[in-house]
Amino acid sequence: MSPSRAPHIGGVNMAIGDLINNAVDLLGRIHEKTQSPEEQELLHAAADALRFIWATGLTYEFVDYRESLTFESPAPVVAAFKTRAEADSWLANTPKPPAMAYVLIAGEYHVVAYRRESDWRTFLPHPTLEFYLEEMTKDGTPPALATFNTREEADNWFNNQTAPPAQTVIQISGEHYLAVYYRNINHRAMFPFSIATRRHAKQKRGE
Repeated sequence: MSPSRAPHIGGVNMAIGDLINNAVDLLGRIHEKTQSPEEQELLHAAADALRFIWATGLTYEFVDYRESLTFESPAPVVAAFKTRAEADSWLANTPKPPAMAYVLIAGEYHVVAYRRESDWRTFLPHPTLEFYLEEMTKDGTPPALATFNTREEADNWFNNQTAPPAQTVIQISGEHYLAVYYRNINHRAMFPFSIATRRHAKQKRGE
């Protein structure tokens, strides 16, 4: 499996180009020592994914994604909508929907479901945020870094920040919230920690 070298140009692309090339080289060396056809195919797929990032001009998006992994925050989203109708309109008018990507609809996580062969497309609710908050609260609710009497006060505080942290635990009228900033789409959202509590309740009812 010989790697195709990415062109080297200045700035961030040169650094990420070196990273991609070196990663593809490493995958190639591992491929040469691998006997399993199934594992060889997986290595091919990993190398092709890296080449795809470069070939399709997604270098900066890849850099931003890798940087986002260094911050504690919920899963990234590609879009946020106030209503389901607004989301459905966007999906219907998007020529190539971002299949399997997360979006926010009315403050709730959904996955973009799309089948290219039949052009079937819809949104499916996904519990990734519940899982995330559940993990955050396994040892108790984290302390709030800011406290507000009303949601309006909290919104004013959040919206007036030019570059908010990826996430901040706050308290509004005695209830804890996670204030999340999605830098890739410049979107701010607040999620009550009670989401995790409701999940616990659902699990107990299921049991």
